[in-house]
Amino acid sequence: MVAVIFPGQGSQYVGMGKEFYETYPSSREIFEEAEEKIGLDLAELCFSGPSPKLDLTENCQPAVLTVSIASFKALKDSVPDLKLRMLAGHSLGEFSSLVVAGSFSFGDGVNLVRKRGLLMAEAGRKNPGGMVAVIGLETSEVERICGDSVQLANLNCPGQIVVSGGKEAIERVIPEVKAAGGKVIPLSVSGAFHSHLMREACEKFAEELERVSISSPLFPVIGNSSADVLSSSEDVRESLRRQIVSPVRWQESMSKMIEEGIDTFIEVGPGRVLSKLLARIDRNVRVGHVENKKTLEETIQLLK
Repeated sequence: MVAVIFPGQGSQYVGMGKEFYETYPSSREIFEEAEEKIGLDLAELCFSGPSPKLDLTENCQPAVLTVSIASFKALKDSVPDLKLRMLAGHSLGEFSSLVVAGSFSFGDGVNLVRKRGLLMAEAGRKNPGGMVAVIGLETSEVERICGDSVQLANLNCPGQIVVSGGKEAIERVIPEVKAAGGKVIPLSVSGAFHSHLMREACEKFAEELERVSISSPLFPVIGNSSADVLSSSEDVRESLRRQIVSPVRWQESMSKMIEEGIDTFIEVGPGRVLSKLLARIDRNVRVGHVENKKTLEETIQLLK
């Protein structure tokens, strides 16, 4: 059984989506709709950058969503009989999964993530913070080191946890992680995402969600904060609201999908971060990847 998974913020790069834009009319239409909805020339931004502008939270969120859905359109055009069983997305990628599942339109989705990015960037300016990846320690050990001042933000795979908090609190945690035998990789982000420092963004985004028509997903979607199936429109609303301040339980989400019978995962969108995480979670599953014509052809062969 096949599942599609979508990447989140941090997977963006200059040039992403260009081949599909130039090759598939359905992919080009997604870029055109995004520009119409949010007034941002995402084709120019994604294909030409510059990187500092693309990396801005308020820009990269709609950009990654747009490239992800444009890539999915190319996949569907190439494999029209694709039998999709489940969906998931990492943080921002949850919006991509819900667009494909029919919970809301792409136009509403790109408008939502543009506002989400603006709110998160604003919260980051008001409450400066950061995020670091902790490599090589058990979850319980990371929790002990973090205490109450730093939160677990992404539970990605065995031995890889991202933590989030205020700048001073993060600076306190780093030497303790190293002393415990772990490795620390600072992340280039504009705020302490998936932590209590995003509370104001969470509250304001909840208001934005109430303005959008949301339906129950047509396919099972695994929510980030629950690591379980989102069954109703209210489940979707609550998941998208809560994930801004809650951990992304990615390892549990992938394990849940495998337990449900998924044996083939297709990562759709820029980069292959999620494919690498899956290799750490379960080496027995097959993993494909769609972000350009070459990887699309490889995935088509995988699905045969």
